[in-house]
Amino acid sequence: MDARATTQATTQATPQVTAAPLPARAIPREELALPGSRTRRFDGGSFGSAISYFAVDSDPGDTVALHRHPYIETWVVLDGNVRFTVGTAVLEGTAGDTVVAPARVWHGFTNDGDGPLRMMCIHASPRIIQEWKDDSGPA
Repeated sequence: MDARATTQATTQATPQVTAAPLPARAIPREELALPGSRTRRFDGGSFGSAISYFAVDSDPGDTVALHRHPYIETWVVLDGNVRFTVGTAVLEGTAGDTVVAPARVWHGFTNDGDGPLRMMCIHASPRIIQEWKDDSGPA
C-alpha cells in the first residue's frame, strides 16, 4: 500500500469530531471516586472522550456481579489475580493480561488473589451503560 492509500485508509477509519473540542484537563482521582470504594468511574462523554472506564482497586474476595453492556468491554489487569466469568467461560487473569467481553454477554469478576486487584475496565462508549442480571446492582 502506498503512502496516499495509507493516508486515505487512516482518514476513513478515524471518526470525525463534529462538536467543539473541550479543553484539555487533568481530572483528580477524587472527582472520579465511587463512594465507599477505591475504584474510580470515568464517563468519557462528560469530558469529550468516546470511551469510559472503571479503574478498579479491590480487596481479595471482592466481586462484581453478573452484568452486561450494549458494547464491548476490555479489561487490562495491572496488578493482582482475577477470575472472570464471560458467558459460560471462566478465565483467570494476572498482571499484564487483557480480556475482552463481547457486547450483550453477561460477565463479572472476582479478585481471587491474596492482595489488591488493580485493573482498567475499558468501556467502548462515551458513557457506562450497565444492566445487572439480578436487578440488584453491584455485589
